[in-house]
Amino acid sequence: MTYNNKSGCILNRMKMKIPALSVNEGISRTVIAAFCAQLNPTFEEISDIKCAVSEAITNCIVHAYRNTTGSIYISVILYSSRHIRIVIGDRGCGIADVKKAREPLFTTDTTGERSGMGFSVMENFTDRLFVSSKVGVGTRVTMIKKLGKHTLS
Repeated sequence: MTYNNKSGCILNRMKMKIPALSVNEGISRTVIAAFCAQLNPTFEEISDIKCAVSEAITNCIVHAYRNTTGSIYISVILYSSRHIRIVIGDRGCGIADVKKAREPLFTTDTTGERSGMGFSVMENFTDRLFVSSKVGVGTRVTMIKKLGKHTLS
């Protein structure tokens, strides 16, 4: 077991790399939810995680690689403190103004298909959200979710 000062011992971790294709959004969401199930989250907690992950993956697919297909990098760490740390990143075009991009209803989409609520959704379904990005280098979204007390069913 590895110890992390802020979150306790690392119980388990996983990494995966997937192509930034829309068919992989559901697969990623399901794999991450199944991995997090080790901590026995409630149905609501698992739904929150799936929603936040879905938004982060969709952002990579839609915005990071615009007219090409790149990769999405995912890591998940489960801590003994019942914290979950999910990092979703890309090596795409990056975000010029992260503060502006995090504003509700802001979108760079000109087709009218996107609502500009991705970061707001991620923020509402996690306890902490960090976004770092550099134009031409890519974006990294870190989501922290603290699960409630463990209950036996």
